[in-house]
Amino acid sequence: MTIYSSISSNKRKTWLIMILFVLFFLTVSYILGRALGYGLSFAGVMLIISGLMSFGSYYYSDKIVLAMSGAKPATKEEYRDLFTTVENLSIASGTPMPKVYVVQDAAPNAFATGRDPKHAAVCATTGILQKLSKAELEGVIGHELSHVKNYDTRLMGVVAILVGSLSILADVFFRSLWFRDSDDNNRSSSIFMIVGIILAILSPIIATLIQLAISRRREYLADADGALLTRYPEGLASALEKIAADKNILKTASTATAHFYIENPFKTDVKKKSGQWLVNLFSTHPPINERIRILRSM
Repeated sequence: MTIYSSISSNKRKTWLIMILFVLFFLTVSYILGRALGYGLSFAGVMLIISGLMSFGSYYYSDKIVLAMSGAKPATKEEYRDLFTTVENLSIASGTPMPKVYVVQDAAPNAFATGRDPKHAAVCATTGILQKLSKAELEGVIGHELSHVKNYDTRLMGVVAILVGSLSILADVFFRSLWFRDSDDNNRSSSIFMIVGIILAILSPIIATLIQLAISRRREYLADADGALLTRYPEGLASALEKIAADKNILKTASTATAHFYIENPFKTDVKKKSGQWLVNLFSTHPPINERIRILRSM
């Protein structure tokens, strides 16, 4: 597998998942709307409400994530190697220089945030700066800048709105059942009601699984795009090995911010779990051994 074929494959798969997600959202919305006696207008209203609720988080999500992670602005004098790496790779990728932050933590990890390249930030832990070589650090920063260049944060924001909208739809559907006039039921609406109840229960779970699948697919894409940027896939592969082998747990990480990091900050040994496939299904990141294998096959 070449770097270019890996990038193209991941882009195609991401768009396929997104198209299927939108179709799934419209199908669920239509069925729930029909079950309550409405059409797609019901879903449209809920989508608008969800979008308005997400508006603030979209514009301020970077500040929220940085604050939750305990990130502090990094000075060029103190973190010259990090600044130089970010600056050089930003020039190579043709994107504006993002703001640079550091988290005081021994666990090696890094993340990028921001709604677009002009409002982006790259953050690294002191652990990653101390434990990685220059080539490995370049691999990590290349990965994070690829997230920025590919608008992954914006994409995941759109996905989050769809997931949130489905959760709101399901909640409003169940609440509306209390006010539904039983005399309005007929054979057709009863069928929609049964299917609607099933979908209202399952759709938030399915939507979350799709969201996680997109997140994992974007990690693969950032790996390949980052390797193309540095022209050295082994740098990122070696960095991922060190990050996975490190026993330190990132103290400031939470389930709300875990998907931002280059690798899951919660150290869980999935190899020891009998249901490894299920663990991977609900993971924000692909299996790290698989990521390393793909990078070294480029």
